[in-house]
Amino acid sequence: MDAACFEGFRRIAQERAGIFLRPGKDALVSSRLARRLRELGLASEREYLDRLLGADGDREIVHFLDAISTNFTRFFREPAHFDLLAADAERARAAGQQRFRYWSAACSSGEEPYSLAMILDPILARCDWKILATDLSTAALAQAAAGEYGAEEVEAVPPALRARHLLPVGAEPPRWRVTPALRERVVFRRINLVERPFPMKGPLDAVLCRNVMIYFDRETRATIVGEVERLLRPGAPMLIGHAETLSGISTRLRPERPSVYRLPGDACA
Repeated sequence: MDAACFEGFRRIAQERAGIFLRPGKDALVSSRLARRLRELGLASEREYLDRLLGADGDREIVHFLDAISTNFTRFFREPAHFDLLAADAERARAAGQQRFRYWSAACSSGEEPYSLAMILDPILARCDWKILATDLSTAALAQAAAGEYGAEEVEAVPPALRARHLLPVGAEPPRWRVTPALRERVVFRRINLVERPFPMKGPLDAVLCRNVMIYFDRETRATIVGEVERLLRPGAPMLIGHAETLSGISTRLRPERPSVYRLPGDACA
């Protein structure tokens, strides 16, 4: 891929999704776009860039962003985060709260919101609770909504939770599907984090925005954090990835521990 072509892709990713493609990522972008070029019968990245910039380019943007997005995740990634959210939910329920809303802001193929749902299910069984799970990638969201995973993918799910919330749907190779009861607790939607204001209403009892902020520049991170502040319930946490930080961003969120920030106030108010 020549430098001018990469710069064209870089600009589109930045302007349409806030994704910052660093210099030297041209080979990575080329490999991720290769399948889409084959599907369209195009011979080069230049032809694909011309299509994105053409009159019907908006129709192709979603496929482009699907291709270049990173969607790595797993069940119970950073288990301390789920312990914290469980403890918060228990305190709020004990204080009389009955309605709970959570947001998994970069849910990828669904392992994160389903992990959260498994943890919350016994705590909030008699409450009104939902998880909004969003992502930029339509392909990832389709997989998440299906809620079906292979043996290696469910290996991190504790046996008791696997028995309660996962149904075997195939033996060769082994596959499991999230139970309908748990899937009903999770609502999947496509949201582009650079398009604001965010469409959901607060207050939210937690926002998980993990391992996605690293793809944005500081200005985009700051505006995302501002929107999260607006939506969070006082006292509620925002969770980010351990490789991420809100350092340098003006925010009312206060660091509680690495990767955990909390909005001041009484979470049960």
